[in-house]
Amino acid sequence: MLVEVERLPRQTRIPKRLWLWWRGPGEPDLAVLWRAYVRRFDLEHTFRFCTQTLHWTMPRVRTPEQADRWTWLVLLAYTQLRLARRFAADRRLPWQPTQRPQRATLTPARVRQGFPALRAWLGTPTTAPKPCGRSPGRPTGRRSEPAPRYPALKKTA
Repeated sequence: MLVEVERLPRQTRIPKRLWLWWRGPGEPDLAVLWRAYVRRFDLEHTFRFCTQTLHWTMPRVRTPEQADRWTWLVLLAYTQLRLARRFAADRRLPWQPTQRPQRATLTPARVRQGFPALRAWLGTPTTAPKPCGRSPGRPTGRRSEPAPRYPALKKTA
């Protein structure tokens, strides 16, 4: 099916012809077909973000159950980023452009950049971790007492 656009919202270039393929009973509804084609870009960017940023395909799992569990974890992380986008601040890097004012929500990548500040703002239900490894040392201004001395024991022959 050939789709030709009469005019674009911003005429930056000459509109090209677009060929869409349809397989199904009857004549397709062009408006539904066009919306499905436009949604394709959202899906492609979601898969790209999950693959490159959330490392969906990075682990080398051995069983299908592990692959399913990892997929659900990646989807959970993506959903968490999508839900947090209204609350996260735009923490852009110096070379990134500022978000347009008419765009009310941030992209998942921008939410991911601002997520540490959001997590600190939300808090955590757990307690602070106990220190491990080297001790913090003696408090300032305190002196240790000399170690107790004991007489040396000598074995008799």
